[in-house]
Amino acid sequence: MATSEQKLASGPDWYVSDVLCTAGAGDRPFEEEHRSVCIAAVTSGSFRYRTSQGAAMLAPGAVLLGNVGACYECGHEHGAGDRCLSFHFAPAHLDRIASDVLGAKKLTFGVPHLPPMPALASLLAEAEAAREMTDIDAFEELGLRIAGAALAVASEATPAARPPSRRDQKRVAEAVRQIELNADRPVSLAELAGSTATSPYHFLRTFRQVAGTTPYQFLLRTRLHRAAVRLRMSDEPISAIAFEAGFNDLSTFNRRFRRVMGETPGDYRARRSGSALPSPSAIVAF
Repeated sequence: MATSEQKLASGPDWYVSDVLCTAGAGDRPFEEEHRSVCIAAVTSGSFRYRTSQGAAMLAPGAVLLGNVGACYECGHEHGAGDRCLSFHFAPAHLDRIASDVLGAKKLTFGVPHLPPMPALASLLAEAEAAREMTDIDAFEELGLRIAGAALAVASEATPAARPPSRRDQKRVAEAVRQIELNADRPVSLAELAGSTATSPYHFLRTFRQVAGTTPYQFLLRTRLHRAAVRLRMSDEPISAIAFEAGFNDLSTFNRRFRRVMGETPGDYRARRSGSALPSPSAIVAF
């Protein structure tokens, strides 16, 4: 079996699992049915996800959306393995959450995923840090917050008019892996485009269509996410974390972090021992 699932925490009508898949290009796509509403954060690797809402290539920072009873298929023809934090909810439980989410018009997701975006960045970093520190008591609150945020964002999302080709998805998956491997150093658009044998303009347009963000925004989100996880897991100096993540200037790191995460690195670290909920924030651009 290429997929293993470890349940991390659970409660009435919900649970969260750490799902690890080791399938590669030579393995047949995995077919299954969502037995509950699924909101899964991709924390590493990439894979192709197809369901009745459409198809998408999911990379780190993306959020898989699954409707209860919907059949789906996951494939790794563009790369080996992935890891996800998978939150599952009974429909009635999610209904109660949606009733308190401003703008959540319906419970049935109309799109297969949410691309990496600042509105979810802080939450996903907290969730990954909770997994790495085995902080099971944090997941009940995190599940509610992630479900509410995903419902709010998904209610405004619309399906893409023309799905990207398999070839485009393969190119972007390769670029995503290259960015992940080299996130701590400068990675130019020309370098990424050259590795996929396309022009920079065509590559930029294709990457944005497939990943839902630009290559630079994905690189920046990867750096900030790694820094956020380390801030919650260690007491290392903020400057050391910023430099090792790929930022050459502390003031730039502080400014970027605050714009995306909604608070300064120091405040974000200080919250790791508290239980206060952050105030709602609008989606911002890099």
